Amino acid sequence: MEKIFKLKEHKTNLKTELIAGVTSFFAAVYIIVVNASILSDGGISQEPLIIATVLASFIGCLLVAFISNTPLIIMPGMGINALFTYTIILNMGLSFNQALGSVFIAGLLFLIIAITPLSRLLDKSIPNALKESITIGIGFFITFLGLQKGGLIISDPTNLVKIGDISNPRILFFIFIFILTIILFAKNIPGSFLISIVLGTILAILFKFVDISSLNFTLPNFKEYEKIFFNIDLSEFLNIRFWISTFSLTLVLVFENIGLLHGQVTGLLKSPKKQSKSLIAIALSTISCGLLGTSPSVSTVEGTAGIAIGGKTGLTSFIAGILLLISLLFIPFISIIPNEVIAPILIIIGSLMIKGVIHINFNDISESIPCFLIIVLIPLTFSIIDGIAFGFISYTIMKLGTRKSKEISMTMYIISFIFILYFILNTI
Repeated sequence: MEKIFKLKEHKTNLKTELIAGVTSFFAAVYIIVVNASILSDGGISQEPLIIATVLASFIGCLLVAFISNTPLIIMPGMGINALFTYTIILNMGLSFNQALGSVFIAGLLFLIIAITPLSRLLDKSIPNALKESITIGIGFFITFLGLQKGGLIISDPTNLVKIGDISNPRILFFIFIFILTIILFAKNIPGSFLISIVLGTILAILFKFVDISSLNFTLPNFKEYEKIFFNIDLSEFLNIRFWISTFSLTLVLVFENIGLLHGQVTGLLKSPKKQSKSLIAIALSTISCGLLGTSPSVSTVEGTAGIAIGGKTGLTSFIAGILLLISLLFIPFISIIPNEVIAPILIIIGSLMIKGVIHINFNDISESIPCFLIIVLIPLTFSIIDGIAFGFISYTIMKLGTRKSKEISMTMYIISFIFILYFILNTI
């Protein structure tokens, strides 16, 4: 362990790294359930998606452990899984396996960006306000999904949406779990999301919202998993919608991971030299996600739980990865967790993603309107790509119209042109 992870050099020890790894595992294990729940809306049942999420998380943690020796937890990202499911599959019409092909190619592009100066170029060329707006818009989108899964918001032929029947026992159950989850989270109780999932599922069983009569402790059903395991479909490779999907995935991957790594590696760990290696590890992990059958990976925010209590090396990630792999044995129990228990977590995650609104200059109309369009159109069009496209195009137009063309980078011109082409081809 000392030879591989250089514990003494990082002023840590096996006990500290072990505790940090276990802490990060319990902080992040809920992602397995939530990710599978979101991806299942793309037409695949939950069990193979749980297997895919676990394997991708295990490999992601091992990659970051051995490549960058950092205590990060690499798992399929919240937000980008919504882009994968609700925009690329349900909105743009790619099949699940074609979307996996898009993830695979996005991972390759991400890797090219990670090992070249392109990552810094992209980060500098696209205004921070637009990047913040993408995160905020996805936050509102995830919140909307949570409210839907909880039954509090339902469709309405007159007003499009309306509040559900509050007297419905399942909605009352969701509200109770929502309050419980908020209290646990607000009190900074370690593993608050995991606790709410366990308690919520137990209550759901007691109130007979979940049927456990057929629950059997069995090994994972790898037969069904074969449908998505190493089964990417590149038949749409020459189609513009495939490349718009791939381009959007790559864009979100770059922005989200650069932002997260800056806070975790440069900020908390004070190791800026490890940031580029971590980015490469995440890019390789994304490539594996396409092959394993899930949406792309990111460095999870939950990983900071282990860092906060002293995790400093890849040993933390390695331990968390092993524990995530062991969780495969509990798939029958994970699969019965109801939507009403997952929904509160989605809403809280969404609320955490809107913090960046304070960094948008609403006094500058040429920036505030494009940002506003991204924020509102992502949830209202139910399409992350469409929201980003309107924002980027309007930013370029607004800057040109207000004679601020010097603030537009060549990268922004190219991206705006691609999105205009995307809208034109979608109308043909």
